[in-house]
Amino acid sequence: MHSLVLLIWLALCAAQDAQQRHIANALTLGGAALALVYLLWAGSTWLGASAAQGGWAFLLALAFTVPGYALGRLGAADVKLMATIGLASDTLTVLGCFVGAGVASLVWLVIGPKLWPSMSQGLRHRLRYLAPELSKNTPFAPFVWIGLLASLLWIH
Repeated sequence: MHSLVLLIWLALCAAQDAQQRHIANALTLGGAALALVYLLWAGSTWLGASAAQGGWAFLLALAFTVPGYALGRLGAADVKLMATIGLASDTLTVLGCFVGAGVASLVWLVIGPKLWPSMSQGLRHRLRYLAPELSKNTPFAPFVWIGLLASLLWIH
C-alpha cells in the first residue's frame, strides 16, 4: 500500500513535468517533508527500511543528481524528487530507480521517434515536452516513475 502511494505521488510529478516541464514545489517539497516527518516519527522509511538506510538513500540520491544539476542536465525539481524517493525508501530502490530511469530514457530515445507520429494529436499535445525532437532536454520525472515502478517490482 505504501509503495502505491509513492507511485501515485511520483505519477503526479511525472505528469506535471511532461505537460509543463516544471514540477511544483508543493509536490516535491511537500513529498519530501512528509517522507522526513514519517522517517523521524516512525524510525523507518515509508517503504519500511531503517532510518539509517533512508539517510544513506537520501545521500545517494543527492550524489547521483547534484552533479547533473551542476552540469545543467537535471533541474532542481529532479534533485528534490530523487531526494524524496531516498527519504521514503532505501539505497537499492534509489539505485534501481535511477538505473531504471536511465534505461527508460534510452529506450524512449530509440522508440520515441517511431512511436510519436502514431500517437494521437491530443496525447502529443499533453506530453509535448517528451517530443523526440526535444531529446536533449526531456523531462526526467516520467522516466523516474518508470524506474521506480521497475525497482519496486524487482526489489520489493
